[in-house]
Amino acid sequence: MKSRSTWVWALVIAVALGAAYMVMRKPTQAMPPAASSSSVAAPASFIQLQASELISAQNKTLIHTLPVTGNLKAVNTVAIKARVAGELLELKGREGDSVKAGQVVARIDPTEYQRRLRQAEQQADAAKTQIDIAKRQFENNKALVDQGFISKTALDTSFATLAGAQATYNAALAGAEVARKSLDEAVLYAPISGQISARLAQPGERVGIDTRLLELVDLSSLELEATLSPADSMDVRVGQKARLNLEGREQPIAARVQRINPSVQSNSRSVLVYLQLQTTSGLRQGMYGQGELQLSQIQGVAVPLETVRTDKPQPYVQFVDKDRVMHQTVTLGTRGYLADAAQPGTWVVVKGLAVNTQVLPAKLGALREGLNLRITPTVPAVVNPQKP
Repeated sequence: MKSRSTWVWALVIAVALGAAYMVMRKPTQAMPPAASSSSVAAPASFIQLQASELISAQNKTLIHTLPVTGNLKAVNTVAIKARVAGELLELKGREGDSVKAGQVVARIDPTEYQRRLRQAEQQADAAKTQIDIAKRQFENNKALVDQGFISKTALDTSFATLAGAQATYNAALAGAEVARKSLDEAVLYAPISGQISARLAQPGERVGIDTRLLELVDLSSLELEATLSPADSMDVRVGQKARLNLEGREQPIAARVQRINPSVQSNSRSVLVYLQLQTTSGLRQGMYGQGELQLSQIQGVAVPLETVRTDKPQPYVQFVDKDRVMHQTVTLGTRGYLADAAQPGTWVVVKGLAVNTQVLPAKLGALREGLNLRITPTVPAVVNPQKP
């Protein structure tokens, strides 16, 4: 009886130990994490934009353009050079000063040329005296021949002497004119009105013939010297219009093709085209400019070039179809800008896009196809009336 009771207690203890072991082996249930106020919200499933942000693909007239670049050059540029050698006594004006046509800008010491003129004039006077002597001799001999006192040979000799004296006198007069011209060229005048762009000498220096003293530019007439390839130059004609953007100027400047160089440059294999600027206020020679030359007008379904995406093998545009983003592959055509200039920027003719298609602006970036859109009507701005 005692042994059976002992066996029962042993069984109870074994069952209790097994139950305790199973409880210890059971995994602890994880508590759900507390919601954090700084957690990132789930991305929205749609994009909202105003109707005015959409761009409608329409048949438009584009100006087919050709990009041009170059530097501004003054049509009238003059380098004033010394015409005679000598000491530079005076040189008027410095860089930026304005001069008028006919104004004295430089003087070279005239002493040497004054003496040469005096020498030539005296030689002419001496030659004139010889003419008088030879003329009297000829008249005397002619009278003696008429009276039969001398032969006709002596008369011919006196005539030759008179002709020689006349030629010597004429040569002396020409020498005097050359000396007078040299004296006149000791004073230099501005051939055009303009501004001094370079001062290349100083008073007191001895200058030689053709030494550059000053450079003048006339900023009233400027042109852009554009460099084009021979292939691009084939479509360029005199009179075609252009819009140029110059450094430091926010607004474009109108220009037109004034001249086309008939020869291809041997070193660069390019053709020079000169575009006359319609306004020159505030511009300087040497400024860099770039712009578009208008070649022709083309009509077609066009969209802004920036709305055409190229992150796929084929170019495409993003458009709206039943309030969803859709992609449409397009073929690009001629680029240009609108003829009416209502919307600035570069536009491109596209094929594969229907008229009146609502194209998404480029600022939205690449959107997945099928994304929902919420388009709200544009609310006109309210202008508060001014109080009296």
